[in-house]
Amino acid sequence: MAYENVVVNHEEQYSIITINRPKQMNALNKQTIEELHHALTELNADENVRAVIITGSGEKAFVAGADIKEFANFNISEGTELAARGHELLFDYVENFNKPVIAAVNGFALGGGLELAMACHIRVASYNAKLGLPETGLGLIPGYGGTQRLARLIGHGRAIEMITTAQMIDAERAHEMGLVNHLYTADELMTEAVNLVKKMLKNSPNALKSAIRSVNAGYRTGIDGYKVEIEEFGKCFGTKDFVEGTTAFLEKRKPSF
Repeated sequence: MAYENVVVNHEEQYSIITINRPKQMNALNKQTIEELHHALTELNADENVRAVIITGSGEKAFVAGADIKEFANFNISEGTELAARGHELLFDYVENFNKPVIAAVNGFALGGGLELAMACHIRVASYNAKLGLPETGLGLIPGYGGTQRLARLIGHGRAIEMITTAQMIDAERAHEMGLVNHLYTADELMTEAVNLVKKMLKNSPNALKSAIRSVNAGYRTGIDGYKVEIEEFGKCFGTKDFVEGTTAFLEKRKPSF
């Protein structure tokens, strides 16, 4: 598939997806969401790809929100379908991705942009990042998982304050609250995101998949996260990675996954 709004670069054992709509501050429109879904689906199926970094083109914006022009005239049913489809194609899809997904946040991450970053498993940001959920100023609420994921990351009270005031926060405040894991200069951002990926690549891909599933399970209503952890732990014993990892440990060498 040829992409208009997304660029995919394949490196050794990982890939970088760049949202490339600089004139629109990388805003998420329907086409971009579909392209991201397609790109991620291909990367998920590619055994040579063991991690993914998502970023935005340029230094001004990771993603400066959704493309409001597309839904300004929607009715209730159309708005409901917009949110449901976005969850399915992108935001839930990223959260449940079988490989680590890192958001490298450069510049504005607003509305759907922050929601995409929060759906990723880890967030790193440059010092020029500005993050926020401004939807209440448009007569809306975050519709791509923002009300749920923000509260999980920074707590109930802080999440409600950010959403109801529609205020942006700077990178330092986001780091203090645990919304982003690490801060870097704009020049360092991608290098450090790659360094983080390389640390993951030293470990078992099967174990990383099981770890993601287990951690996510703890935030699902009606699912016993401890039970999922036990099941995923048991599955690890049936993998080649377990044999290689334990053998390497006993032989006092580094494993080769």
